[in-house]
Amino acid sequence: MTTPVSLPQATIADVGERALIERIRQRLPPAPSSLVVGIGDDAAVTAVERGTLAVLTTDALVEGVHFDRRFSSAFDVGYKSLAVNISDVAAMGAAPRLALLSLMLPASLPTTDLESLIDGVAELARATGVTVAGGNITRSPGPLVVDVTVMGAVKPRRVLTRAGARPGDQLFVSGSIGAAAAGLAWLQHHGRDSTPSPEDPLLQECVTRHRRPEPRARLGSLLGRMRAASACMDLSDGLADAVRQIALASGTGARIERARLPVHPGATAYFSDRGQDPVALSLAGGDDYELLFAVTRRARRRLETVARQARGLSLVHIGELTTDPALVLDHGGSVEPLPAGFVHF
Repeated sequence: MTTPVSLPQATIADVGERALIERIRQRLPPAPSSLVVGIGDDAAVTAVERGTLAVLTTDALVEGVHFDRRFSSAFDVGYKSLAVNISDVAAMGAAPRLALLSLMLPASLPTTDLESLIDGVAELARATGVTVAGGNITRSPGPLVVDVTVMGAVKPRRVLTRAGARPGDQLFVSGSIGAAAAGLAWLQHHGRDSTPSPEDPLLQECVTRHRRPEPRARLGSLLGRMRAASACMDLSDGLADAVRQIALASGTGARIERARLPVHPGATAYFSDRGQDPVALSLAGGDDYELLFAVTRRARRRLETVARQARGLSLVHIGELTTDPALVLDHGGSVEPLPAGFVHF
């Protein structure tokens, strides 16, 4: 007589593909009626919203590159894998609707970790109205990889891109910057601890920002729907990179006022205590997933309406786009080149 597998200790290899798919299905929010065919068939089928355009994006999180399981839980990984894709859709002015989830799983991964990962996806899906419509699972001979595709919806002439801005447009950023970079730096320093967490509440906010970033889905949709922004981009690779990308796509330069930058107080304290420049590191650090957007003079009244509906999220004027192609950081009248952002290769 064979010894039964103890499910709490079971691995991916013990359970099998069909059982894994069923476990995933059971942990996700129920699908709306617009999803005609969902998880379990060869492909998903959905009813297309009349009078809208589909916005599609995909992003993969690779263990050892985008997350470290020594200090990010499986729940964190699932949550973040959906968040980074919702953020891209929000930057286009669209509302997220559907997601496809592809998992490349090491055979030794405990099934409890898989369930926790799906719970992370499910929590953010519920909060943002996203339906996980399908995906794929396969064995990975190496690291854990979570690949997500998100589809959003936006009305014609409401799509935001990086290329719509002009010289004279003001630049705004949502929320604060630098928190994720400070959180990651702290975690890397304390990475040998078991699920480390700082005692300082401001630094804990930074750690949480790295582990579970909050995509600005509502703000992006408002900016597009009200035509309040001329260009937009999320801060996946840092504010400095986003400024550079919008300026390049729009054929402008940019002047950013150092004193206006909303650096998170936890990041300011953490980097300053180590003799590092919190502004430079916050400009270059990625994973904040705030939105950078340009606003014309004509659209400033519309931006005021967006700000009133943004549920307390701050929108900070940090500079403007210029006819001069230079990208500079203004420090009380003294200018210096804008730092580079995160580079993948």
